[in-house]
Amino acid sequence: MTRQLASTLLALFFSVTLLGGTAFAAPAGQYRAEPASPPAAARLIVRDIVWRCGASGCVALRGNSRPAIDCSALAHEIGTLRSFSVEGRALEPAALEKCNARAR
Repeated sequence: MTRQLASTLLALFFSVTLLGGTAFAAPAGQYRAEPASPPAAARLIVRDIVWRCGASGCVALRGNSRPAIDCSALAHEIGTLRSFSVEGRALEPAALEKCNARAR
């Protein structure tokens, strides 16, 4: 499967999820982040991960990289994160602090 096809399928999945009203439920294999301030865009692509953001935070399907790398990439793109969780488990405070070191 090509990257573009995979990105398209992810975007389709999140479109259907958002319409179903369950975008922030954090199912298995999903990231959830709470930015300190709302991002400018409701849809972001960071390191080939499609993020959907709303009033209660941002969600995305888990990427191929380690969660710490994906967290840092998101923080670099949108700023400081209050929280970042993987499959419903929040990063430890020290890991979140390291993630936020790359925040813009």
